[in-house]
Amino acid sequence: MIKVKGKVTEPGAYASDCGDDGTKGIWVRHPWSMYGIDNNQLGEGFANLKRSLPGEGWKIVKDGDDGSRNKNPEILAVHEETRSQLEARWLRGLDGNPPLLEVTLYSQCFKKAD
Repeated sequence: MIKVKGKVTEPGAYASDCGDDGTKGIWVRHPWSMYGIDNNQLGEGFANLKRSLPGEGWKIVKDGDDGSRNKNPEILAVHEETRSQLEARWLRGLDGNPPLLEVTLYSQCFKKAD
C-alpha cells in the first residue's frame, strides 16, 4: 500500500499473553520502520498508505499530528473485520534524526486453543 521502496527494519512480530477476565489469550504486535529515503518519498508513501487503507477494509479513526513538538503526521486505523489496529507515523527528522516511516500493527486478543 505504501508503493515506495526504501530500507525496512528486520521483521519482528511477537506474541504476548492477554486476557484479564479469566480467559487466556495472546495478541500479536508487529512494529517496523521504513528508512533510507528522502522525506519526499516518505511523504508519498505515507499519503499512499492513507489513501489505500479504506479500500483494504481499514477505518481511519485518527488522521492528524502525533502531539509531539515536531507534529509528525499520524494515522490510527482499525480493520473492520479482524479488529486489528494500525498506527503509522511519518517522522520527518525535524529533531535531527534521520526521517522514517514508523508502522505498528496490533491484533486483538485471541483465545488460545486448548
